[in-house]
Amino acid sequence: MHDLIRDLRDQNVLLIHPRDRSADELLQQVNRIGCSFDHMWPVPHALPDKFDMVFVDVTDQSASKLKSFFDKREKRATIITIIGYENPSVLDIILEIGAHAVLTKPVRAAGVLSSMLMARRFQSEQERFSKDLTKLREKLENVQKVNDAKFILMRHRGITEREAYHLIRKQAMAKRTTTTEIAQSIINAESILSNMGDS
Repeated sequence: MHDLIRDLRDQNVLLIHPRDRSADELLQQVNRIGCSFDHMWPVPHALPDKFDMVFVDVTDQSASKLKSFFDKREKRATIITIIGYENPSVLDIILEIGAHAVLTKPVRAAGVLSSMLMARRFQSEQERFSKDLTKLREKLENVQKVNDAKFILMRHRGITEREAYHLIRKQAMAKRTTTTEIAQSIINAESILSNMGDS
């Protein structure tokens, strides 16, 4: 738990909200936690890179502005939305901008720290799942390339699938590269030969 709170203190926090009682309560609590923070209103055109976490006021009127505001940024910030009421359009905005937590008005100091912790954890898990998914997709693509190369060799050389894989592996070891690289070379060569036949 202490590590999570220490991590929060390293966060640069931005509050996008009209300056009112809720904003003041929130900024006081963020200050108590020890984060560096800033306040902006209305919604700026772009989110400066220095901010890691954003508390943002969400209303029916802010929908299109918020979507483009968060879409413009390459590095994802932790997003905590602040809402005064729940209706389908507000909930749609929350989902569209990919919020990691929600605070309701009037903002109370008691819920701020837990929302920040949950939002950070949710975001880090999202990022981990995204990386794992990317790795899995790459692995599947590589398996597919090797399978395609095996079938090309089987067709051209009249050999079994096992023999085709053995050939690919042998070439990879001889050239000190991966079976995927060799498979891609075989696929490229097949494509070139097919195109030459068409001309």
